[in-house]
Order: sequence, then structure tokens, then C-alpha cells
Amino acid sequence: MNQTIVAPMTPHGVSAIAALRVSGPAVRQVILSLFKNDKPIPRHSYLGTAIDPVTQKSIDSLLYIFFESPNSYTGEDTLELFPHGNPLIVRNLMKAITSLPLVRIAEPGEFTERAFLNGKLDLVQAEAVADVIHSTSISAIDNARRLLRGKFSTRVHELTEIIKDLSIRLELDVDFAEEEVDPDSSSWRPKLENLHQQISRLINDFQSAETANHLPLVVIYGAPNAGKSSLVNALLEEERVLVSSIPGTTRDFVEVRLLLSGGEIRLVDTAGISDQATDLLDSLSMEKSRKIIKEADLKICLIDGTNTATLQTSLDEAAQKNALILISKADLFDLEARKKDFPKDAIFISTKEDVSVHLSNLKSILNEKLFPPRQIQESFWVTSERQKKCLIQAKEGIEKTLDLIEHNPAVELIAFEMQLVRRELLSITGEISSEDILQSIFSGFCIGK
Repeated sequence: MNQTIVAPMTPHGVSAIAALRVSGPAVRQVILSLFKNDKPIPRHSYLGTAIDPVTQKSIDSLLYIFFESPNSYTGEDTLELFPHGNPLIVRNLMKAITSLPLVRIAEPGEFTERAFLNGKLDLVQAEAVADVIHSTSISAIDNARRLLRGKFSTRVHELTEIIKDLSIRLELDVDFAEEEVDPDSSSWRPKLENLHQQISRLINDFQSAETANHLPLVVIYGAPNAGKSSLVNALLEEERVLVSSIPGTTRDFVEVRLLLSGGEIRLVDTAGISDQATDLLDSLSMEKSRKIIKEADLKICLIDGTNTATLQTSLDEAAQKNALILISKADLFDLEARKKDFPKDAIFISTKEDVSVHLSNLKSILNEKLFPPRQIQESFWVTSERQKKCLIQAKEGIEKTLDLIEHNPAVELIAFEMQLVRRELLSITGEISSEDILQSIFSGFCIGK
């Protein structure tokens, strides 16, 4: 880590403000070269004009903050810069910084890797950083924060201490057998069984980051002119999808993103499905609609409440698909008089009358169905496949130890298995780790993290 690294912390594109991070031994030289500031005060915000050290041309007026080692994200001298979010400015600033000796563009995840290597984070916390960035639901974000605060790391340390205590007693018995040291073997089994239960709970609560960050797919389907596009626009609170009274206006499915209180979802407005296609294009559109419906995490069947001729057929089909039934155009018929025509769990909506009430109710229902509270035994859940693998191997090691106690209570063998269990637990937090594992973890990070 004798080189200094730099990378944008914000995505490429136009914005009001961008952010860059520089970390390493040459940070003070970067500040001196860009701003002629030879004595930057740590954690002090400066407004300065960045000057290209090669061309001596002004790049941008910006805010910058210096963080002195070890009080920084990486544990090294760190500089954070906040120029205007013009990609040309960001590019020129990056070019100016990397023109200095021993300064290069960071590899993916290299800032967080340095934080780990410098003892600012353990490996569980480092992996949680990626979860914080990529989580797509509020519950997943909350869990990532708990992991980042060390909830899982603390639990691992507690489990490791139990193993350490048992191992010490066992090794005393091995090393000083002639001294007749009593390892209190009667307490081994209950302690190991309790340890086995705790690790099993962690494994059972596991949910991979990929699964946790799956964007639920919600598909709205129904007959032509049922009001699907109008409903999508009303949910988005903007005119995103073309609406027309002419049946068949939507020829292809339209996918948008909708943010609910529990997280983000993919919302699809499909082409209308009727008994008979009007032409080849209409037939292809309906086939695509049927295909995306099958992929949906939640199907919403939108039925025109004023169309009594096809009502029962639509209701029967929706029941077969286990779809959420929405009755549209509720402002155009007497709901009380016709309640018996509809299922008890049907939801009545109108995009023209009492819009806020109807949509608020629908969003709440969607949120409850798509983001239900997780039933877990711990205050957090494990999201890393690597961590899960270590837990499984630790669990299997405990099972082998229990078997040895039962059938072959040789203290040397038991002590050896206990050391393997402890090693697997220490691997979770990175106290024991290989270069290959670290490379695999941090290469999946974004460049600026």
C-alpha cells in the first residue's frame, strides 16, 4: 500500500456535485499540488480552486476535506473532493491527480480492502458495506447496517471464545496429562450442543444478498381498456405510460420502477388480453403478456367493473392464476348494489374519484405482500455465501466432535477438531483469510468503494 489511489465515489453522469476519494501516503502532496495548501487541517472543509499541476490551468472551484491517518475510512491519509458534477470536470480532476508520482486509479473495492487491512473493518463489516450500497429493500438496508455495526462480528467472537475456552481445557489435558488436570469433560457436551444450536440458527436465518436484493416483479394484466395504463400512471404520480380510450393502445409491456415504503419494485403494464387477437401484432403482444405474467412475483388482474358481460370469466381466470383482483372504474357503478358480484377480497379502485384513498390502500397492500417482516431468531441475518459456508463447516466440525466424545473420546482428536471449528469461525471475520478470498470479495465492489 505504498501507492496512493483515487476514484470517483459517485456514478458517471451529470449532477450538481460529484465526489472523489484519494487515499494513501501521497495525499498531502496531492493537496499541495492542487491547492498549494502545505498544512491542511484534518476534518476541516476548504473551498479552493483546483489547479492542474502539469498545465497550471484552473480545473474547478470545489470543497475538499483532509482526513489524517488513522482517522479515516481507510485508516490512511485520505482526501475527499466535491467538484461540480460535470463529467468533464471529474475527468480533468482525475487526470490531474493521477499525473502525480505514485498515484493511480483504484481497483474495485480497494478503499474498503485497505480499511480491512488497516483494521478499520473486519471482513463481515467489509462485506456489509456492499450490502448497504446494493440493498433494494428497507429491511435489507437495516440488516446491512446491523452487520456494519458489528452485530454478527460480536456473535462470532462470542462463539469463538466458547471454543477457545473448551480448547484450552482440552489442550491442558493433552500437555499435562501427568499432572491429572481435570478438563471437566462432563460439561463438554452441553456446551457443544448449545454452540451447535446457535450456529444452526444463524444458518437457518441465512438469506443471500442476491435473494434479498431481488426486485419483486409485479405484473398488471387484464382486458384491453380496463385501465391498466391509467393505474400505472396514478401509482407513479406522473404520466409515464400512454393512455387512450382506444383498445390495444399498449402493444408491448412497459416496465417501470415504483418505490414503496418497504422497497423498490418492478411494475409492468401489459398489453391487453382478449379472447381473440385482431391481427398478428395483437397476437404477439398477448403472447408476450402471458409470458411475463408467469414470471411475476405478484399478479394483479385489473377488471373493468362496468363490463358485466365478461366479469365472471375474468374473475375465474384471476382465481386460477392466484392473482390480486382489482376492480377498476369504481366511480361508474353502484358499489353497494353490486358487492355480491365480486369476491370479498377484491379491491375497488378509481383513478378519478378519491384517488389518494384508493392508491394509498393499494400501495399498502402491495407493500405487505411483497415486503413482509422476516421471521428470524436473531436480530440480523447472514447474507454472504462465504460466511454461510464457514458456519456450515463449523457446525459439521462440532458434530464430529460430539461423535468423538460419544464413541472415541481421545482428547487429542477432540482438541484437533475444536481447533478446526475455531479456525472456520475466525475465517468469517477475516482473522484468518487467504489472498484469494480477499480478492474474490473486494473485486465485486464498485470502483469508488
